[in-house]
Amino acid sequence: MALSQRLQLRQTQSLVMTPQLLQAIKLLQLSHLDLGAYVEGELERNPLLERDGGEEAGGPEAAAGEAPPEPEPVAAPRDAGEEWIADGMDTSRSSIENRLGTDLENVFPDESGPGASRLAEERPGGYSEWSAVGSGGRDDADYNLEAFVAAEPTLADHLAEQLVLAVTDPAERLIGQYLLDMVNESGYLVGDPAEVSDKLGCPPDKVEAVLAKLQAFNPSGVCARNLAECLAIQLREKDRFDPAMQALVAHLDLLAKRDIAGLKRKCGVSDEDIADMIGEIRRLDPKPGLRFGTTTVQPVVPDVFVRQAPDGTWIVELNSDTLPKVLVNQTYYARVAGRTKKDTDRSYLSDCLQSAAWLVRALDQRAKTILKVASEIVRQQDAFLTHGVEHLRPLNLKTVADAISMHESTVSRVTANKYMATPRGTFELKYFFTSSIAASDGGEAHSAEAVRHRIKQLIDAETPSDVLSDDTIVDKLREAGIDIARRTVAKYREAMRIPSSVQRRRDKQMKAATV
Repeated sequence: MALSQRLQLRQTQSLVMTPQLLQAIKLLQLSHLDLGAYVEGELERNPLLERDGGEEAGGPEAAAGEAPPEPEPVAAPRDAGEEWIADGMDTSRSSIENRLGTDLENVFPDESGPGASRLAEERPGGYSEWSAVGSGGRDDADYNLEAFVAAEPTLADHLAEQLVLAVTDPAERLIGQYLLDMVNESGYLVGDPAEVSDKLGCPPDKVEAVLAKLQAFNPSGVCARNLAECLAIQLREKDRFDPAMQALVAHLDLLAKRDIAGLKRKCGVSDEDIADMIGEIRRLDPKPGLRFGTTTVQPVVPDVFVRQAPDGTWIVELNSDTLPKVLVNQTYYARVAGRTKKDTDRSYLSDCLQSAAWLVRALDQRAKTILKVASEIVRQQDAFLTHGVEHLRPLNLKTVADAISMHESTVSRVTANKYMATPRGTFELKYFFTSSIAASDGGEAHSAEAVRHRIKQLIDAETPSDVLSDDTIVDKLREAGIDIARRTVAKYREAMRIPSSVQRRRDKQMKAATV
């Protein structure tokens, strides 16, 4: 068969990921915080975009169709000293009003009132006027009160201040600062002091001496190398580190296992004494460094609100505060395009107009998609909203996608980083998608989240004399119509950080003895 070249026409269909499609997919999975940051970047890059209800992208003059005012002639520049002297020569209210073009009656109180002469004598001339002018930003949109909030002192700053006062020798201060740099946010020394002596070329006993001084710093227990040393430091300061307490601190593993009988043998004390010692250990701070530099916990802002209507149905609405509002400034585009002569400028404006229009459509489509998915989730989980978590139904992405005629990947992106405020609380949209567990009687399947809630309820209702094992929990769940294996119960219990039945029995007995 001979090889030859020829032309053929073939018609095929394929999915092309255009930049606009990639942008729409990206916007769909962003949280409202990330979306706000993205829109802010687009507002800075695209001159045709503007905030809905805010200042127009072309500026007030451009929006009104007026030319910008001609700049006033500027005098010869003066140095800083001349500027300060010239400004300080005349600080009367009339002079300031003339220079600023502002009426200061709303800024300053009436100087003719009682006490005005006394205030004039106490302050230097021009002080109130210039201080008020300097703080005139209170009416400015860029004024940020949070900028004046003092920062919280960090643990490193707190320890460095004590190091300057407690250690005077320069060599020891250098060693102490090196050791403080190895302290983590919990207050523990994460490095090996032996390595410090090798790196700094000093005797190991000198490093240990400096470390002993650091361990006397506030908060108590800081710069410890492990939990036992941290607790020992705090007990020494309280003068409670007797031989029995030393034995207890040395066997914290038995305390973690709730092995009270083993602790009594190691410490050589009675039941009452071991209960008092354990109570004292619990009152100590295992992570003293966390008192400093804590960050403010930001509350979750829901993207969707769900409320019950008077007729018993559920109303789903978007949170308008989380939706960026941007518009395309067609007026500014028309003005600039009419004056543009270069082809490159026309091409740039056309690209900006197309990008701005696409962003507005993408944001609108994103809001509609979120509302559609959230409405279907509410329809599927109406029993949960009415009766609680025990009635949460098994739900997967395919069920929602088929109901609203969308792809599963689209539903997955919509439910990522989105939250719904319901009468039962605020939940992430992913919370409502749970696997199913078969019913023992062949009836409707149960949600895995509802089964976990049922397991936690059974464990919370335990008494010290009747602690449920995993096998007993399996039997109780099967009596309630839930077909579940023992290993599944153990997996759910460990995921909820609930200890085994042996440890729970010891813990409950220890609490009863303490009380």
